[in-house]
Amino acid sequence: MAQAAPSAGGMSRPGRTPEMERRPSGVVARPPDVLDARIHRLGRVAVPVVLGLVYGYWVAANNRDGGPVTGWNWLLGLVSALVFAVVCAALLTLGPRLPREAHALAWAAFTGCAYGFAYSQIGAVFSTQGSGQGPHGDLVRSVLMGLLWAAIAFMVFFYRYYIRENAQGRRVR
Repeated sequence: MAQAAPSAGGMSRPGRTPEMERRPSGVVARPPDVLDARIHRLGRVAVPVVLGLVYGYWVAANNRDGGPVTGWNWLLGLVSALVFAVVCAALLTLGPRLPREAHALAWAAFTGCAYGFAYSQIGAVFSTQGSGQGPHGDLVRSVLMGLLWAAIAFMVFFYRYYIRENAQGRRVR
């Protein structure tokens, strides 16, 4: 096995090319856009649909709890997928127009509601035999899990939007 020996004057570190050093200091270079506008338009539709189908299957699988697939179970998964996809597409479309705090809060609310609903469909975890909790304990647990994931999502999204936008909501990168 022969490998090339390192030599002086080889490849420079990322960002240290002569073209970058000759640019005026106020110009920020964007990476090249490999995909055309048609692919981006298709992705705006395909991503929410695929995520919605995965979410709908997850909700239906949690609801049936290993039992047989029924028509109501199939309908629950289909309606869950539809609602998830519509809300996700709306957030992808309208979210960038919001201030960064409201944008992060919208995604956090969506994440918390989606996770809380899917968590509430788990049947085996919420069996009330011997737990002494009753149905209200199950509801409280689902709400608390949804709030936990919403808080995590808010911190992640707020940080992401905070470092990528200025105070006026314009992207800096």
